[in-house]
Amino acid sequence: MLWGSRFDKKFNDKALKFSSSFAVDVLLIEWDIKVSKAHANMLYKIGILSNEENELIQKGLGLILQRFNNGIWNPDTTKFEDIHSAVEEELTNTIGDAGKKLHTARSRNDQVITDVRLWMKSSITILLNNLSEFQNSLLNLAQSNIKTLMPGYTHLQRAQPISLAFHLLAYVEMLERDKMRFQFSFKQADESILGACALAGSTIKLDRKMVAEELGFSSVSRNALDSVSNRDFILDFLNAANIAIMHLSRFSEELIFWTSAEWNFIKLGNEFTTGSSLMPQKQNPDIPELIRGKTGRVYGNYFTLLTIMKSLPLSYNRDLQEDKEGMFDSFNTISDSLIMMSELVKSIEVNKDRYYNEINGSFMLTTDLADYLVIKGVAFREAHNILGRIVKYAAQENKKLNELSIEEYKKFNRIFEDNVYEYLSAETCLENKKTFGSPNPEMVENNIKKWKEKISNILT
Repeated sequence: MLWGSRFDKKFNDKALKFSSSFAVDVLLIEWDIKVSKAHANMLYKIGILSNEENELIQKGLGLILQRFNNGIWNPDTTKFEDIHSAVEEELTNTIGDAGKKLHTARSRNDQVITDVRLWMKSSITILLNNLSEFQNSLLNLAQSNIKTLMPGYTHLQRAQPISLAFHLLAYVEMLERDKMRFQFSFKQADESILGACALAGSTIKLDRKMVAEELGFSSVSRNALDSVSNRDFILDFLNAANIAIMHLSRFSEELIFWTSAEWNFIKLGNEFTTGSSLMPQKQNPDIPELIRGKTGRVYGNYFTLLTIMKSLPLSYNRDLQEDKEGMFDSFNTISDSLIMMSELVKSIEVNKDRYYNEINGSFMLTTDLADYLVIKGVAFREAHNILGRIVKYAAQENKKLNELSIEEYKKFNRIFEDNVYEYLSAETCLENKKTFGSPNPEMVENNIKKWKEKISNILT
């Protein structure tokens, strides 16, 4: 125990087991050793350590990490509260008394959160790449489905025709916003805390800027009391993970719909589906279902930390030990889900003609007909009323809009002409769109091209 000399009795074994975070924060060992090396270099610069002592510490820390990674050093989890204590004791055992100087002007309070900030910056970099890979998979699928018609929905009711490419590009946009949120989280984590000590800094004149530069932080925290208790940046990270997994869950839901016999729109590769132990015909979309299900655990991680933080007085409280497990879990869940989804999308086969006949002349083109009347000078509200009556009539006659004769159209308004049928074709319904941001194939193609250029620059 780093604090044992104050007490008359040994810490209760059951209490140690209950309070130990070793099994969780052992994942920070790489960053903990990096932080300790930077701290030792700073202590040498300000004269606390001799050159020989610093060299011993640097070599000793490097050896400990090497031995840990090789499985040679396996700390006793029943002996240590955390990885920081284990590393410090092993360092002293390895290099002698010089190891006892390493914790000068440092608390585990500022040490651990510095470790976490470094871990987070590295992890966000991985997630940004995962998100870009998924965007690229969507773009590749979109590129081959620019004119693949499908219904666009509101209220889960067929609304207007769009293309599959246009639909997929909506998710590319969502993922880009996810990247922006993670980038914000990166900036919030990009601050060096080391030197805040327990809560009030040190009487030793530390060179905090030197440590920040060595560790790659862009700034140094300004208030020690806030520094050691601040977990806002973790909440920002978890919130970004929440929204990202929510986007994946929405896409998963749609993939599940599309693979069903009722939709019959896509097929997932056999390597990403499962069968039934009872029903031989089944091909189940388990991967999207699992991603949809894992959304709950990511949400839970966010609310766990939010609840922990809601009533903590300044500054550090042991409750904050519970900040890391959910953080690690959310990272692993969102990273694994993005990787799986990227690979799954590559396996998709699209039934490109699935909706052509259903869209051609269908009521989904009614809004286009209203626009047709507006262009001819009819007020929109009147055009809306006219088309409402036409739809009612066509439904009663069991006809599609392109099956009504021009004479039938003229019964509702004499302004209709033969060119009305240009607005009722599956061939032209997308080309008729004029608005920037619409599913017009030329606009969609240009959008895909711009996105691919942007993503390729990131991935290379």
